[in-house]
Amino acid sequence: MPKQKSHRGAAKRFSFTKSGIVRHKQMNANHQVRLKTTKRTRHLRNAGVVDNAAEARTIHKLLPYK
Repeated sequence: MPKQKSHRGAAKRFSFTKSGIVRHKQMNANHQVRLKTTKRTRHLRNAGVVDNAAEARTIHKLLPYK
């Protein structure tokens, strides 16, 4: 019986809390940081939460062993 493969790209982009909430990195935090305010870049460091329940279920299916 072959092992089940997880989607490695999704594994790099998402993480889970102990209660199963899916977290993601904020967008717009990678380039042209000098143009953004300090407050904006500080808030972009924090992880966001996937609010859409259907997307969260899909991510859980892509990452069966997390």
